[in-house]
Formats: sequence, C-alpha cells, structure tokens
Amino acid sequence: MGSRKEPAGTGTFDVNVFLESAGVARRIVKYRKAQPIFRQGEAATSVMYVQAGGVKLSVLSKRGREAVVAILGPGQFIGEDALTGATRRLGNATTMEASTLLVIEKDAMIRALHERAQLSDRFIAHLLARNARVEADLVDQLFNSSEKRLARTLLLLARYGAPDGTDRVVPKVSQEVLADMVGTTRSRVNFFMNKFRKLGFLEYNGSIRINTALLSVVLHD
Repeated sequence: MGSRKEPAGTGTFDVNVFLESAGVARRIVKYRKAQPIFRQGEAATSVMYVQAGGVKLSVLSKRGREAVVAILGPGQFIGEDALTGATRRLGNATTMEASTLLVIEKDAMIRALHERAQLSDRFIAHLLARNARVEADLVDQLFNSSEKRLARTLLLLARYGAPDGTDRVVPKVSQEVLADMVGTTRSRVNFFMNKFRKLGFLEYNGSIRINTALLSVVLHD
C-alpha cells in the first residue's frame, strides 16, 4: 500500500486539516450548549476531535454522584476509550457551549493512525499529556488545600483558546462545575473566588479573567 501525501500547508502538520481531508471517513456534528455527546455505558464506537466550543468529561458513581474529570476545548480529542479495547464508554461527555466536533469511527481512526505517522505522533502526545494531567490531579487532590486546587484548576482552564499574555479568560463554567472539579462545595468555591477577586488575581465581567499572579496561590506553601 502506498503512503498518501500529507495535506498541503506551511510544512507543519495540522490535525484539523488532516481530519477534514477526503481521505478520512468522518462526519461533522454541531451540538447545542449542555447537550450530551455520549453517556457512560454507551457503545464506544468512535473518537471525536473538538473543532470549536468546550466539552465537560465526567463520571457517574453507582449512587448517582457526578465527578467532573476534565474540561476540553478546540484541538483536543475525546472518546479515546474506543481505541483501548473498551466496548462501553467509561464516562459522560457534555458540551459546555455550542460546539462543533469531528466524529471519526473507530476503524477509520485506527487506519489513519497506522497510515499517518504525524497524526499518530500528535495523538500519542495528546494521550501522554492527558495521562500526566490525571496524575497531577490525583496528587493535587491528595496533598493540596481546596484553595490551591481551585487556583490550579482556573489556571489550567484558562490555557485553552487564550492568547499569550498576562491575563487569560476562563471558559464559561459554573461554580457548581468548579466545585465538582476541585472536590469541594460551591460555597467554598464562591468564598475563594471572592477572595481571589479582592486580591486582584481575577475579575468578573461576564466571564472570568485571571491574572497569572494567581499562580502565587499554587506555589505558596
């Protein structure tokens, strides 16, 4: 089998361009805000690539308690469990705003990963980064205070889709979701958010804009 040419471009590999190319079987799906993409226990038959918007990943306990494990934005994959041998979804994926996703069926994604080394490298890097994030989150939960965990969560959320600079905007997220991510109560999140605002670490103006000075909360012992 001859290798296909990479999509034309500036010389750097653009995953979005590749996944939209004619050689990859996929479909583009648009979702409304707060719309489920897949639910825990459903058949795991595809991988998704976020083109626009934001997605909340969560898991549900047997008692019905939800834990938010990640919030992902453009340029990130979801549904990778379909490639690990899992036949069912291990968690839930729900949009946090109007979102556009490329949906690639499992077999098509496996073929693309085998045929395109650059896509495979990018995908592996994504998985390694996700794994490192999970490990860091576990350490955070075990050893840091809820105030530090909230500060770290805000800094991480503000990274996607934001230009470089001293101030960054956090994607729209409720205090309830923040509390789920941090592992505390909404009232504690509200208390610390007000504290951060009074200290000049963030400001509210329809969205949350943070200053990198918030990093001092994470670094302070």
